[in-house]
Amino acid sequence: MLPQRGRGRLAKSKWVVIKWKNLATGRRPCAFSTLPDPSAATSTRNPKPLVLLVDEIDSLVGDSLISVLRQIRSGYDRRPFQFPQSVVLCGVRDVRDYRIRSHREKSVITGGSAFNIKAESLRLGNFTRGEVRRLYALHTEETGQKFRERALDLVWEYTRGQPWLVNALGYEACFKMEKGRDRSSSVTEELIAEAKENLVLRRETHLDQLADKLREERVRRVVGPMLGGGSMENIAWDDVEYVLDLGLIARSPAGLEVSNAIYKEIIPRELTAVTQYNLEPLYRPFWYVSPDGRLDTDALFAAFQEFFREHSKHWVERFDYKEAGPHLLLQAFLQRIVNSGGRIDREYGLGRTLAEGLEQTAQYMDKCGSREGHLVIFDRRPGRKWSEKIFRKAESREGRSIVAWGM
Repeated sequence: MLPQRGRGRLAKSKWVVIKWKNLATGRRPCAFSTLPDPSAATSTRNPKPLVLLVDEIDSLVGDSLISVLRQIRSGYDRRPFQFPQSVVLCGVRDVRDYRIRSHREKSVITGGSAFNIKAESLRLGNFTRGEVRRLYALHTEETGQKFRERALDLVWEYTRGQPWLVNALGYEACFKMEKGRDRSSSVTEELIAEAKENLVLRRETHLDQLADKLREERVRRVVGPMLGGGSMENIAWDDVEYVLDLGLIARSPAGLEVSNAIYKEIIPRELTAVTQYNLEPLYRPFWYVSPDGRLDTDALFAAFQEFFREHSKHWVERFDYKEAGPHLLLQAFLQRIVNSGGRIDREYGLGRTLAEGLEQTAQYMDKCGSREGHLVIFDRRPGRKWSEKIFRKAESREGRSIVAWGM
């Protein structure tokens, strides 16, 4: 969007390049009480309006970010001849959501108060299911490599059209994995599933940034109840909008939910990573594998029940998301076991009663074609004795056998 002549002059100015680079990396923030003004010279020399795009604006923090916002604000009335006609700030958050701690002013300044000339906020939306298919069809046109129908369905199930995930999953399956480089072989469901697991385990940049956001208090207030199936009635709507803008959650006919299956996988894995390592010397996966290679799920849940009774208070306190602590501890325990081979499919916000839990478990069993189901119920009511909370009951719903475990 920068005119050709302006682009050439800007590129030739070493002073401009050095100053902006230093500002973006956060070096010597005190030296930049005045923002370098390459755009003023360019705007003056070129009769066409200049549009300035600042990518990853929220990589700046504290006084550096406040300074940039205020100086863009101060150039507003000098447009279009001595300042860009428009400035586009690209980042993962809306300016209104900035909570900037100023060391100089010893206060927290919001984005709105530091920058009150915003014209519009735009969010890059997700691809539709049809757009995902058309994007992958371009690969087929160029290389001749086809995608199995179920593979395309799985891409949608995993990503729900999140642009980075859609592209990363396709690149992993078709270029990075050796099995996917054979253009005469179709991309299968199994290849897409393995590609997804590779992205999760490697914690690619986008997923690593996602994990970092989980440490923010505003995110915890929204995601915590979703993890533990708790009530969201008392959550401030500003916090909900913030997490929606981050793309962590999405609206659905059933209400708010984690945006896609890969995020559902990343969130508990990230929150329980240290716990998994701490459990490693205590429980060996082969203890719960039958001679035929199948999990001995009854022995597995019995072991967790015993562990939870003896150690839950100590272990749950280690989680930042304490309201979801029991659920996270269970997932850490299961993840530690299946790391030797297998996977966990995660659903959030299950029912809060035995009847609701049995109904949903039966539905998941039907969806997966499973003949065996287990339901874990955490009783967190105050004053309850362990002898009242611990149980194992054989139940059934819709003709399916389900074992309920009380804890």
